Amino acid sequence: QVQLVESGGGLVQAGGSLRLSCASSERTFRNYGMGWFRRAPGKEREFIAGIRWTDYATYYADSVKGRFTISGDNSKNTIDLQMNSLKPEDTAIYYCATYQAWMGTITMASSYNNWGQGTQVTVSS
Repeated sequence: QVQLVESGGGLVQAGGSLRLSCASSERTFRNYGMGWFRRAPGKEREFIAGIRWTDYATYYADSVKGRFTISGDNSKNTIDLQMNSLKPEDTAIYYCATYQAWMGTITMASSYNNWGQGTQVTVSS
């Protein structure tokens, strides 16, 4: 069974930064990339960022573009999410997941087949 473990969440003031990390036990040749999603209280799960292993192309939601940066190491099957200029509306549980290209586009949650348990990010105003 594939396991994904997120770390790095916490409480930060608005304008601050956090760095999330995710490690997957899945062998890299078994997925096409990885991504980050979040779910805020009372809202649907939202795509945040994704990275594709074939060319290390990155994708971002408009809400975080310019503030968040996804990076990864294909050989280790790990990804990070550097979050800067955090806002209270970034408060959510953040999840990492493994992406399968044959399932759909990298921005769609339905294209991901393995998920972590999530890590809480709270941004105070």
